[in-house]
Parts: sequence; structure tokens; C-alpha cells
Amino acid sequence: MNTTTAVSETATARPRPSQHQAPQDSWIDLLPEAALLVDCTGDRILAANTLAARMTGSERASLIGGRCTALFPDQRPTLIVFTEETLLRGRGWSGDFTLRHQDGHTVELEISSARAGGADSRDILFLLRDRRQLRSLRERHEVNHYHRGGLLEWRRVEALFKDMERENQLILHAVGEGIYGVDAEGRTTFVNPAGEKMLGWRTDELMGRVMHRVVHHSHEDGSLFPLKDCPIYAAFRDASVRRVGEDWFWRKDGTGFPVEYTSTPIMDNGHPIGAVVVFKDISARQHAQQELQHALEEVESLKQRLEMENAYLQEELSGEYHFHDLVGQSEAIKGIARRIGLVAPTDANVLITGESGTGKELIARAIHQASDRRDRPMIRVNCAAIPKDLFESEFFGHIKGAFTGAVSDRIGRFELADGGTLFLDEVGEIPLELQGKLLRVLQDQQFERVGENRTRAVNVRVIAATNRELKSEIQAKTFREDLYFRLNVFPIESVPLRRRLEDIPILAREFLNRACQKFNRPTLILRERDVETLQAYHWPGNVRELENVIERQVITANGGLDLDLPGQDSPARASAASTPPPRHFNGELMTEQDLRDLEKKNLTQALTMSNGRVFGDDGAATLLGVKPTTLASRLKKLKIEPLRFRSKNN
Repeated sequence: MNTTTAVSETATARPRPSQHQAPQDSWIDLLPEAALLVDCTGDRILAANTLAARMTGSERASLIGGRCTALFPDQRPTLIVFTEETLLRGRGWSGDFTLRHQDGHTVELEISSARAGGADSRDILFLLRDRRQLRSLRERHEVNHYHRGGLLEWRRVEALFKDMERENQLILHAVGEGIYGVDAEGRTTFVNPAGEKMLGWRTDELMGRVMHRVVHHSHEDGSLFPLKDCPIYAAFRDASVRRVGEDWFWRKDGTGFPVEYTSTPIMDNGHPIGAVVVFKDISARQHAQQELQHALEEVESLKQRLEMENAYLQEELSGEYHFHDLVGQSEAIKGIARRIGLVAPTDANVLITGESGTGKELIARAIHQASDRRDRPMIRVNCAAIPKDLFESEFFGHIKGAFTGAVSDRIGRFELADGGTLFLDEVGEIPLELQGKLLRVLQDQQFERVGENRTRAVNVRVIAATNRELKSEIQAKTFREDLYFRLNVFPIESVPLRRRLEDIPILAREFLNRACQKFNRPTLILRERDVETLQAYHWPGNVRELENVIERQVITANGGLDLDLPGQDSPARASAASTPPPRHFNGELMTEQDLRDLEKKNLTQALTMSNGRVFGDDGAATLLGVKPTTLASRLKKLKIEPLRFRSKNN
């Protein structure tokens, strides 16, 4: 409609109606629908009926002569195109127009149009229909149709459909899983209440939107999830059901949650037209799985710990620990017992010093058994037997792959002793460069496994033992002074056997009874002269050597004891009075240096007898009745090289 063209004088040019014709405002009012006669050239309403005035909420007189485009102010371009189409084809139809009523509400229109007059006429008759009224009329028509077909049948069909719809709604509302549907373009067609709750979106907010871009656009880490890779779309691309055990959906508030879902294609005559997606929030299940995994790891850790404790206890039971109480009645033993009673109830670190074989480990066990930690094991570590490269792993443990050969996680001795006691035997043998790491753990009670960043806390009481003079080691810069003070909170000296001669008969009888039972021999009696012979010997190997001598005598006994001590003639054939006591030199008390010289002489004699061998059944350690590692430590301290005693033939 050309609104710039001046209104033509159509009134004077058009012939007047005859007396048999009704005026325009009369015939148009007879039409059963709202109607407007419009001059398109001048954009002027030539005639309007009462129904048109009622539809616009205006007086009919106010419509006539007014501009047609004023009724459609926001749709002028569409109106111009529609009128041109009508003038070109003679008639037209459109459902795209809306009319604003005077009271403010909008009327959705369905318009039919026809050219009025000849081929050169530019007048158009518009018939306006309210689309809501049309729908109401059609529904009424359908009701009447069903009514005519039988009221009962109509009610049955209506009730059937209502029941079906109600049942479907009940099912969708009752299902705990989220359900939504998409068409072939991925646009949402429905969402059930459970889906709304999980996603945080209302159904009306999701309808018509591409669901992938709303809830499935990214992976859990935030990286983009391309639409072409989406399993939901793959379901109706290849017409197959897709089940995904673990994926990620996003809520309206931007948070995400793990889901599992099944995408089932909807088929129509063999062609996929959409899909139904059933999804479930698996956050609780994943949390339960994580807790279960953590629990399994804890169980595995406890299992490893129990296995190591069991192996350690089996090792302890298989060891030669023949007595578990301090045996003796000397003042030295009584003094040690008193000091044990003082320190045992505390958590103070204890340093036990003394020669090898004097029972330092026995004192440590007595302290542990008298403490509040008795229900937990006492873990023993022979520091002299640990290779330098494995020191950290042995003490603190390691994780799988920490170094070559670490095929699984391993619990260290500190962790194994948590809540109990850690006994560091031969602590003076720890290399200087590793003493600092031990000091830090003793100070902080914290450590890390080799290859692991996690710091672990333990509650360990440390008892250390050594046969070295640690003060001399400190002066020689081979032992850290701060570590010494950390260990030497409460010192206890394990007295050598030669300084408690009154305990020798008690110990000898105890060892004799045990050896007879062990080797299934008749009971032997320790005679007075045997006691005198035993007390006359200086016992460089201390209690351990005494035990070994008694066992050897039981094995070789032929009805009685025939004591044969190293460096002596057979004491059974020589009286104690005729043999000077080895603990004296020229009838006078021996000095510490004399004792060391005597010990060195005894060790060299043992190496000579064993052809320079330290280990083995015929080695010097066996002859002396000491541990091979202890003997090796003594030889190193005295700078005695065993190879010098090897014969040239070997």
C-alpha cells in the first residue's frame, strides 16, 4: 500500500449506485465477519461493519475515513506486501497479523482479502477473524461432531485420552531419574520434574533450546565437548541405543555433576526423529566409591603393617633370646633394674652403652615391657646391617617406583613402630651423612616415605644401644653431637660380665639347664670348681660367650663338664689357684688399656685359629660366641684386618 500517494477522488469518479443497490455501510454490515473496505491508493477505510468496530473497540463512524495502516502500526511492511499480493492475484490470506484493541489487549487475526471492482480497481475488501474465536468454534464443532456420533462414545474417548495423559504424567513425575526428549535437531521437547530438579532449569526455559548447548557443552575439566562427539546425538545418527557409564552435565547455576545416561532413538517409519535421554546423578555413588577405595587403601596399609609385624615377630621368636628377665643378684644388676624402673613409665629416649654381649637388647626389652607401650611391638633395627643406600627406605619406607627395585609400597621401621618402641641397635654404625635425617625425625616425629611428598606423623619412643665410645666418636667427627644429646636423655650402662662375677653361677646354671633341654641331654651339674674356673676367665664376649661355652660343653660332655676356655689349658685338669685370673695382670688390677690390649690379643688369636674368617660356622665370630656384625665392628674399631691372618695356601 503506497501511503505517499494522495487520496484520489474516487467518490466523484465512481458512478452512484442505483436505487436497487444498498449503500456501502448497509451491505457490508450484512457480512457475518468483521469487514473493512479499503482504498489502497489513499490508505483510507471506505467502509466498515459493526463487527469490525467491535473487534477494534472503536465506533464504526470513527473507522470510516481513517487510515488502514493505523490499525497495524507495527506491521506496515507486512501489510504493504499483503495488499500488493492481493491486487496482483485478486485474493489473499494471512495468519501473521495482530490487531491491538482499544483496551490494550492484542487480537490474533486470520485475514482473507479480495479485490473489489474491476482489474484496475485498487479497493480491497478485508475479512478479519479472531483466531482464538476460530479455535473455540472448531473445538465446539468437534464436540458437536462427537456428540452427534454418540455422547457415550465421545465421553469414553475423552476419558480414555485423559486417563492416558494422566498416567503418562504420573509416570514422568514418579520416575527418580531425569528424562528429557529432543527432536532430530537436538531441541528439547519435554523434561520431567526429576530432570528439572537435577538441572536447575524449568521446562519452559528449556523447550525449543538445543539441549547439548545447555547442559552438555563441556567436559568435567571445562574443555569444549563438540556436538559431533556427543553420544546422545550419535543415538539418532546411527539409530542405536547409547549407554554412557560416566559423563558430566552442567546445571543452570554453572555447577556440574557426574551422570550416567542412556540415549534411545525415536523412530518413525524407520527414520530417527529424535531421542529420549534417561540420566542419573551418580555423585553419591562416586563419593561412596572414593570412600570405599580409601577404606581399601587403609585396609591394605594395615594388612602390610600386620604382615611386617608378624614377620618381625616370627623373626624375633626364631632368634636366640633365651631369657626375658634380667638374671643376677649383683649390685650392678640391681642398679640397672632401678634405672629401668625410673625411666620406663616415661617417653624419654634412652641410650644403653656397654660391650657386646652384655645384654643391651635385654635392657631395652625390659624398658619396653615396663612402659605404657607394652601393647605395641618393640621394633629392633640393626643399624650396622643396613646398607647405606637402603637406610632411608628401611627407616622411613618407600612408595612403588621410588627407585629401581621398588616394585610395591613398603612401610618403614618408624611407621611400623608407631605407638610402640624403636630399638636402634649399634646406633654408632649409622653413617655420618645419614645421621641428620634420623635427628630430624627424632625431633619432629614426622617423616616422608622415599619418593612421596606426604608427611606422616608417628609417636615413637627411641631406645638406642652402642658398644662404641660415642664421645670419642664426636671428637673424631664421626658422630653428630646433637644426635648424641637427642639420644642420651637417660643413659644406662650395661655392665660387662667380668664386673659382676657373683652373677656367673646363676647365669651358668640357667644356661646349663636350657642347653640340656635343648639338646636332649641328661641333666648336668655345675660343680664348685667349674664355677671357680668360669669366674677366673675374663669373658670378652660377656654373657653371650658364657652361653655359647656352656652349650658347647653340653654337646661334648661325656657324663660331666670339662670346661675348656679360650687361651687356657683345660680347667678340668688345672686348678683355679694354680692359674692366675685373666682379669689381673702380674697380680695387679688391669687398666682399661690393658683390657683393650688383652681383647686385641684374643681377637687376633681367634682370627689365627679361623684362618682369617669372620663369618661361618668355623669363623672367628662363632669361636668367640659373638655376632659376626659385632665382631666386624670391633675389628674395624681396633683396625685389625682379617685378611692378614689368611694362610698363603688358601
